[in-house]
Amino acid sequence: MAQRLSRHPLLFYTLRRLLALAPVLLGVTFLAYGLMYLSPSDPVEMLLQAQGIPVSETVMEAMRHKAGLDRPFLAQYLDWLWRFVRGDMGTSLVDGRSVAAQLCLALPRTLALTLTSVLMTVALSVPLGILTAVRQGLFIDYLLRFLSFLGNSLPNFLVSLLLLQLFAIRLKLLPVLASETAEGLILPTLALAIPMTGKYIRQVRAAVLEQLGRSYVDGAISRGIRLRTVLFHDVLRNAMVTIITLISMSIGTLLGGSAAVERILVWRGMGYLVMDAILKRDYPVIQAFVVCMSVIYVVINLLTDLSYYFLDPRIRRGLEVS
Repeated sequence: MAQRLSRHPLLFYTLRRLLALAPVLLGVTFLAYGLMYLSPSDPVEMLLQAQGIPVSETVMEAMRHKAGLDRPFLAQYLDWLWRFVRGDMGTSLVDGRSVAAQLCLALPRTLALTLTSVLMTVALSVPLGILTAVRQGLFIDYLLRFLSFLGNSLPNFLVSLLLLQLFAIRLKLLPVLASETAEGLILPTLALAIPMTGKYIRQVRAAVLEQLGRSYVDGAISRGIRLRTVLFHDVLRNAMVTIITLISMSIGTLLGGSAAVERILVWRGMGYLVMDAILKRDYPVIQAFVVCMSVIYVVINLLTDLSYYFLDPRIRRGLEVS
């Protein structure tokens, strides 16, 4: 088996990374459940209060015994983990709905918002970052660097309020409350893409400038190859490792950190769901959110590392040697 895997370095590297990630995910589930277990709020009491049912302490003790909340912590955790891996994430303490069903409704909306934000950011920042690098020291370079610094300094929630005031209230071009349509996706996408574009422009500019200082660029230009060809065939390809790293980090941040934008613009994604759960102390929803976001983030990091294998021949040769 070891000899067969050694012939496929990418498969061997993937399996090794998956084995290394298993304890990390297990630790995340342990912390997610342990923090709820240490919470001073009683799940049974919160559930009965949400339903408005006055009951005696005897009835509450019977419900705790039926739910298994009077068992030791480790037994409760293992039972919860076994149900979680089978897709049973529990029920909401507020309305009694299935947590898995709520996540299945919210996750596609957050994924759509993340995808459109990343695509818009890449479409704007990559050509502008290359332009600032090529025109280094000129007026356009200083102008774009100033705008990128300004955009990167604005927090998402402030950009959301400014866009809402301009396009929805004053110009009345877009709806005030986001809906599940392409029109309702515009404002949340802009609110997330504008700050990221400012950060991306500076990073792309630095990566392209680093590549332009390499000797292979001077050699290619001295042989009569046009600068545009060198930029898009060699420089951009060598800078893709940096760009892919930025994209992967942004995807993880957007999936878990777009709560303020979703809350302000009423885009009912994962951020909106978990913010509502935190305000109402709906612990099963918070648990499921933390674990699901951790799994997604780990998978994105793994796919990013695997993409380096195809983008950078040095990494590919290193894996084959090992």
